[in-house]
Amino acid sequence: MDVLDHGKQEIEVWRDGVNTRMRVSALTNSHQLLIFEQFCDPGHGAPMHIHAVEEVLEVVEGVAEISLGDSSRVVSPDQSVVVPAGMRHGFKNIGDGILKVRATMAAPIFEASYDVRGEIARRYSPS
Repeated sequence: MDVLDHGKQEIEVWRDGVNTRMRVSALTNSHQLLIFEQFCDPGHGAPMHIHAVEEVLEVVEGVAEISLGDSSRVVSPDQSVVVPAGMRHGFKNIGDGILKVRATMAAPIFEASYDVRGEIARRYSPS
């Protein structure tokens, strides 16, 4: 049994104003799940994108505007949104402090197709 010490896991910059800690992935021997946290400065978040698998976005701290397709909702701590596979979605921090979002995906490798070019579309693949 592996015990993962999340406090010792690296926090990396994914884009301007967004830092990420990968908690569980193919690199931690996961075969079916990906769990990561994102820490977003005010006004920052994830641009519109899609995944081939279902995702759960949970707001841990702060306030987010989460968009699914053409609709948006304000989401607060202890609230989650289930994103169906193939659904365009994104989120941004609409509060004054840091937004902490925990994402869980039904795949051990992060893959996404972004509306905006220049984003890295695949992360945490074993070599």
